[in-house]
Amino acid sequence: MDPRQRPRLLETIQNLRERIREARANGWLGEVERLQVSLDAAMAKLNSLKRAPTDGRPQLVDLGMPIFTDHAPLLQPGSGEPGYRP
Repeated sequence: MDPRQRPRLLETIQNLRERIREARANGWLGEVERLQVSLDAAMAKLNSLKRAPTDGRPQLVDLGMPIFTDHAPLLQPGSGEPGYRP
């Protein structure tokens, strides 16, 4: 996320908190749950911004170690598949 969008994100978080209070006051439990999911996601974005470098350098992302598996189907003799050699 672009660090310049932090003020907008803070505004969104405040708005979500107000809407959650309103939904609780009205007993709209489904709406509270939906808004809470959105608030949790916004807070996660805010936390990721706090960890981001502030000097303009791109942030490194750990993609993990790739896992290779062999899912190619085994060809049976006489299957007529292209590239099959007995």
